[in-house]
Amino acid sequence: PIDDDDHADKYALAEEMLTAGGLHWYEVSNWARTPADECRHNLAYWRGSDWWGAGPGAHSHVGGTRWWNVKHPRPYAEALGIGRSPAAGREILSAEDRYVEDVMLRVRLREGLPTGSLTATGRRAIAGLIADGLVEPAAAFAGRVVLTFQGRLLADAVVRRLLPD
Repeated sequence: PIDDDDHADKYALAEEMLTAGGLHWYEVSNWARTPADECRHNLAYWRGSDWWGAGPGAHSHVGGTRWWNVKHPRPYAEALGIGRSPAAGREILSAEDRYVEDVMLRVRLREGLPTGSLTATGRRAIAGLIADGLVEPAAAFAGRVVLTFQGRLLADAVVRRLLPD
């Protein structure tokens, strides 16, 4: 396992070097020079948008249903060759699953998560997250949960505090 302190030190070094190189963070583990350079494909995942995946092993998500194709190219091609779907499985996300994913993924974005999309438990947690230096106070007062640098290091802990027990 990765040592948490070592991991944090390396993240801080990456942040320092990337920022010095003219890049800005737009997701906890992604930086870009300009908004036009941000990966729109990944932003679709993090914002809960619909997407279609094509090819062996590709995943798709449309209207709360997620599915994935067989991984190996040969069975994928064989399924297509006989007019059959190459899908290997699917899941329909419950409202609770969609909510957890929305909080977990959108809080990782520089734009943050709208406080109005949180449950009462999550909204009550914001003051403590601000006091702990994990959430930007000005953004929270403007209605968004935006992680500070320290918050990015502890993003999973922030998510746990925003979600109901």
